[in-house]
Amino acid sequence: MKVAILDDWFDTLRGLPCFKKLNGFDITIFNDQTADTDELAKRLAPFDVIVLFRERTVITDPLIAKLPNLKLISQRGVYPHIDLNSCTRHGVLLCSDMHHDTPNRAAAELTWALIMCAMRKIPQQMAHMRAGYWQLGVGKTLFGRTLGLYGYGRIAKSVETYAHAFGMKVLWWGSELGRETALRDGKRVASSRELFFSSSDVVSLHVRLKHSTKFIIKAADFAQMSTEAVFVNTSRAGLIEPGAMLAGLNAGRPGIAALDVFDIEPIKNIKDPLLCHENVICTPHIGFVTEDEFELQFSTIFDQIVAFNHGNPRNMVNPEVWVK
Repeated sequence: MKVAILDDWFDTLRGLPCFKKLNGFDITIFNDQTADTDELAKRLAPFDVIVLFRERTVITDPLIAKLPNLKLISQRGVYPHIDLNSCTRHGVLLCSDMHHDTPNRAAAELTWALIMCAMRKIPQQMAHMRAGYWQLGVGKTLFGRTLGLYGYGRIAKSVETYAHAFGMKVLWWGSELGRETALRDGKRVASSRELFFSSSDVVSLHVRLKHSTKFIIKAADFAQMSTEAVFVNTSRAGLIEPGAMLAGLNAGRPGIAALDVFDIEPIKNIKDPLLCHENVICTPHIGFVTEDEFELQFSTIFDQIVAFNHGNPRNMVNPEVWVK
């Protein structure tokens, strides 16, 4: 089978131990990115299998319609970037391990790094030194402050352990089910959404992006935050109401945003208003970008291809299209 691996920007995957799982397959790795449907169709027309690198490429109905040889899309995690109905109509099987019980330490660690950078103004202090000055302002100690975790999932629970190690108090919010589960687990859950945002020195968002969670963070939520508070998003930009992040920052609530995710990725406009905002600390969606996390993720993705090739596909999202 001919396998296309998309968007491996730094040609990382062929150096991973798990890449050997694809021995015997005809593999092409694309290190650049294009969003043009015609260009993508031209590239991918010969391939039986497409491997996706998270949501870096959107798989639309017009694209799938131009790929008559495509039999399998293999990826990991949620799939808001894939037109599942189109896959099913065209007989393309989507296999995606949802990894509900696998910790994502890489994302949790980056979240904590951003919190530390924001509270101690590390990027600003570095820039000040490099400009020929010394100290710039005064940072904040984490001990005794409140970390608000929005979303009661794997990553948030890992971040909670770091917060406790630093002596922070943790306050939870999320879906009704998430709040109920947190309460049963003995966690401290805010009595209201307003109190959650107004009481947290740092709010960190940890929610999967799907239709039911799109735009769940509103301008009104930011308006509840202190002018000294930090908002951290290492999940997805689509969780935030359009324009609300920038408007909140311009209004001084929150005081600082630490962002790893953006509405358009990659950002190529160096004058992007969030990228250039003086109260934004930003990283280019690197929450999952570690060798260890890649090995974990792509080992599963490659296993799905091997299983499909052996006639026993796993983690099928639309099993109705599978015909032995």
